[in-house]
Amino acid sequence: METRWLEDFLVLAETGSFTRSAQARHLTQPAFSRRIKALESWVGTELIDRTAYPTTLTPAGAVFREQAIVMLNQIQATRALLQGMKPLPEETLEFAVPHTLSFSFFPKWLTELEESFGPLACRLQASNVHDALLALVEGGTELLMCYHHPKKPIELEESRYEGLRLGVERLRPYSRCNRERQPRFTLPGSQAQPVPFLGYAANAYFRLMTELILDNAPEPCHLKLRYETDMAEGLKNMVLEGHGVAFLPQSAVSREVRNGQLAPAADASWGVDMEIRLYRSRKPSRPAVEEFWTFLKSRYSPI
Repeated sequence: METRWLEDFLVLAETGSFTRSAQARHLTQPAFSRRIKALESWVGTELIDRTAYPTTLTPAGAVFREQAIVMLNQIQATRALLQGMKPLPEETLEFAVPHTLSFSFFPKWLTELEESFGPLACRLQASNVHDALLALVEGGTELLMCYHHPKKPIELEESRYEGLRLGVERLRPYSRCNRERQPRFTLPGSQAQPVPFLGYAANAYFRLMTELILDNAPEPCHLKLRYETDMAEGLKNMVLEGHGVAFLPQSAVSREVRNGQLAPAADASWGVDMEIRLYRSRKPSRPAVEEFWTFLKSRYSPI
């Protein structure tokens, strides 16, 4: 049995859809279905009721869901123990946050909150959007900060999770500046001279957002892929070195734009706005989490 099978099963139990679960796990539906079958074979009984729609769990599946959460938590706790991590103090808040937000948005947001709330003790799990979502669903964290766009939504059951809108982030193309503080590369380029493009890997949330921008661009874009990675910070450094154009969140490049190092590589129509959201389970949590959430609800609108 592989731990990823447990993760697959918990996502399926959460979404009730093989199709959405396969997308969330970045697998084809046949590959995802084979992994669920492999888990059922290992357990020795059917966990999914395939006669119903939407997908539901069998009685055995409902029992196994609770045990799967426990098993994954035990694995994570054991890993933390072996890594020498100490248990969290009772007042510490746990966040799962995508890498980009952990670099650009979270530090300033926390500073602003502490001016009213007071000092906060936090532990941050920085990862990709998919793993941050799993951390919340599997009980590995109490608070999830993430991006949201209606065409690429985060799939969380409203009956089980509540959320707040923290702000808006805009993704748009940027290029290194020349000595006149003008972008060295601009979109859309041409067939004869395509723009060197620095893109996101297939499993990155910003890859989906970039494709959405390009699909709705005011004119055809001519790009020549030079580099791929799943982290916006990695692409920003490549842009700063002059290797091409990348679609970057504004909060990640605001300092470089002010300093004249980077500039937008196209007008404002080449971009997309994403909400920044914070989620938590509706189940009662530790007093520190409940106090913090009550404070946040007085400042931000609910989803």
